[in-house]
Amino acid sequence: MKDVKIALIGLGYVGLPLAVEFARKYPVIGFDIKHERVKELRDGCDKTLEVDGSNLASVLVAGNPHASGSETGLFFTSEVSDLVDANIYIVTVPTPTDRHHQPVLTPLVKASETVGQVLGKGDIVIYESTVYPGATEEDCVPVLERVSGLVFNRDFFAGYSPERINPGDKEHTVTKIRKVTSGSTPETAARVDGLYRSIITAGTYMASSIRVAEAAKVIENSQRDINIAFVNELAMIFNLMGIDTHQVLAAAGTKWNFLPFKPGLVGGHCIGVDPYYLAQKAQDYGYNPEIILAGRRLNDNMGRYVASEAVKLMISRDIKVKGARVLMLGITFKENCPDIRNTRAVDIVRELGHYGASVDIYDPWVNPGEVRQEYGVECIESPVEGTYEAVILAVAHKAFAGLKIRSFCSTPNGIVYDVKGVLETGDFDGRL
Repeated sequence: MKDVKIALIGLGYVGLPLAVEFARKYPVIGFDIKHERVKELRDGCDKTLEVDGSNLASVLVAGNPHASGSETGLFFTSEVSDLVDANIYIVTVPTPTDRHHQPVLTPLVKASETVGQVLGKGDIVIYESTVYPGATEEDCVPVLERVSGLVFNRDFFAGYSPERINPGDKEHTVTKIRKVTSGSTPETAARVDGLYRSIITAGTYMASSIRVAEAAKVIENSQRDINIAFVNELAMIFNLMGIDTHQVLAAAGTKWNFLPFKPGLVGGHCIGVDPYYLAQKAQDYGYNPEIILAGRRLNDNMGRYVASEAVKLMISRDIKVKGARVLMLGITFKENCPDIRNTRAVDIVRELGHYGASVDIYDPWVNPGEVRQEYGVECIESPVEGTYEAVILAVAHKAFAGLKIRSFCSTPNGIVYDVKGVLETGDFDGRL
């Protein structure tokens, strides 16, 4: 595609890998309101670890490639004025929920206001943030119109192409995952599809409308959430029966069409959040989504369930829970990445605290300062053998594979609880 000048708004887990790939073919401005994030990226460092230093260095340019007339390259900035020459704006900001699980569109609205300040005639604004059906045209476009003074689908156009980033996954990277695209007019849809098709080697799928693309994204994670909730409930039932859930799943998995989901904690910025967006919109239409919300309730309570199961095991071995020292391995929302957003592992820590236990958190992937700021809990530099009455493996980081986990127990009577179901039989006393 000729004469494409991209501005990418939001440089997190989604935005940065996308900016790097586009910058191999087009001039790209990467914009973020966090000055420290822009500085670290200009220095060639990505603390999310989604893009390594060599890949970042291969596309970095010192100045604005739009203004200089460069054909490719990536420039980072926090200055809105640097975006003025772009004609394609891609928004990849977070869409969280509040403590009542209500969608929070503030980052999306603020990003739309930023784009509206520099939006020109003929420009296209593409949203990648996960939203409920209708959010792009009902919530974002009016902001663009108000700030820019331009008219939608006459002066500027919109598209939606939901992100499909999987943090920490080095196999299913951005170009290797098929991309859904859409546009506000047939011509815009074709342009948006062509833009993504130029970098996505896995291909694209052009949805019939923006609302269809929005709905497709939000049900992807809702489907996973419900399936995980089902096996989590199975784990609760089979634990009561004294049956190993993972052995049951292995046996059932011999059938060709059995879905291979495993029990566990469901956090992160996608699966643990997106179903609430769909639920909220359903309720706006007068429908109460029973299955979606039931799955959410069950999954949101798994951290407390794990803590209670660990406490039961301690009591069964005459270990005094109040004042007991517990080691929890892992605090990220998933393995082998530093992402702590909406981690449900912290629920285990808080629930054990209610029982009077003292919990040490060890996670070599995280920045302890970020954990402290986000959740108010402390991480230790390294655990000491023979110190704890209980050890809980909450996250299956590869770094934990070589640990002799039971050696951290203070007595042979100490318990090991395996949340992820990765330890060998005999190496744990309880698991989901």
